[in-house]
Amino acid sequence: MNAINEAFGFLVENLAPVLFYEIYGFPLITLVLLMGGLIFTFYFNFINIRGFKHSIDIIKGKYDNPRDTGQISHFQALTSALSATIGLGNIAGVAVAVSLGGPGAVFWMVFIAFFSMSAKFVSATLGQLYRKINDDGSVSGGPMYYLNYGLNERGFGGLGKILAAIYAIFIIGGAFGGGNMFQANQSYELFGKLIGLPDYLYGMILAVLVGVVIVGGIKRIGETTEKIVPLMVVLYVGASLFVILTNVDKLPFVLSSIFSQAFAPDAAYGGFIGALVTGVKRAVFSNEGGVGSASIAHSAAKTDEPVREGIVAMIGPFIDTIIVCFMTASVILITADANPLYKVGGGINGAELTSAAFGTTISWFPYILSIVVFLFSFSTMISWYYYGDKGWKYLFGSSSIKVYQAMYLSCVVLGSIASLGNVIDFSDMMILSCGFPNIIGCLFLLPLLKEKLNEYWGKYNNGEFKVYK
Repeated sequence: MNAINEAFGFLVENLAPVLFYEIYGFPLITLVLLMGGLIFTFYFNFINIRGFKHSIDIIKGKYDNPRDTGQISHFQALTSALSATIGLGNIAGVAVAVSLGGPGAVFWMVFIAFFSMSAKFVSATLGQLYRKINDDGSVSGGPMYYLNYGLNERGFGGLGKILAAIYAIFIIGGAFGGGNMFQANQSYELFGKLIGLPDYLYGMILAVLVGVVIVGGIKRIGETTEKIVPLMVVLYVGASLFVILTNVDKLPFVLSSIFSQAFAPDAAYGGFIGALVTGVKRAVFSNEGGVGSASIAHSAAKTDEPVREGIVAMIGPFIDTIIVCFMTASVILITADANPLYKVGGGINGAELTSAAFGTTISWFPYILSIVVFLFSFSTMISWYYYGDKGWKYLFGSSSIKVYQAMYLSCVVLGSIASLGNVIDFSDMMILSCGFPNIIGCLFLLPLLKEKLNEYWGKYNNGEFKVYK
């Protein structure tokens, strides 16, 4: 076990200076993701606000035409994407953010999530525009396709091929890391230890369960996540609200510390830059805004209106970060005085910190949370398998997919036994680095996307779309 951790740590240590190159203390990828969200939001005139109500109507099935091209409904596409984002990034990731960046990191998580909604709109719409319908009726889509074919249409074919290949490599790495090993690692900390299994055995059992679902493709993933995700969110948000309302007298102080520490943070947390960078990292790790991964799931949605699916997708960061992550942070901070695991600058604490926070108010809830964590991690792993699957097929074709499957399931076991520090560093590098090729490519495609949005919005305002529910 020590040998594995040392080897993994060596890999992370040598990759970090390249993928997390810093400019005046800011990792370059953090600046790229932040600027991408800002540009998209302003360029599309705050589509994340003006399209919000319409998004809810679409998700409710108001415009679902059963004859539209695709494999899954708008709701299933959203839950599949959310199952990849609403996971341990919301439970363990937020705890890591507070541990490393202090209360101020929470402000920056919510801040970047607001602009990430527009980034999700961009990537999901482009995913629909350039998706490929395969001979068997299945759909292949996502950044690999719109970077390649979209940029080729704009006269940048060579650049598009390079960006698409780079993205495919990073999305496979992200599937192995944040979508797999991080989930297995933290679910073992809460659930595996609770039931008393050795880490390697827990990882092997979890790998078998994941394998059973992933062989069914996106249809089975969509059918599974549409049942699991709503239940998990309701249960988790309900418990969070109970803790917050039980300690409501502390809420004003918590909100004040989140805001004040965002701009004048404690030096123990790395100062202003430490809070901002940590907040952006954990928000993007959680909601994947700007990363483009969710567009792979949204590409499979049944619709002949690409913009419509983009409007659906932008709700993801709102649910994932602005609601769920913020509630997790509030629970941790509001119970800090009674939580023995909460320490200022005390190092990395993940799911155990969140569990202990709930335990201060609901003594039995850590047991329920252990089950929730298992379900969160399971749903995330099956969705991220699909993302990596599409990246692998884009690079190597379908004939070698068994190799990817074997590697993916092996990473479930590896994640269970590796240390949190190494796992989260590797996960950050892979998932966040997807933002480089994705955002660069999307910038070239913005004029086309604006044209499509204006056309769609005109039809919507004129009541030209048929209503089915």
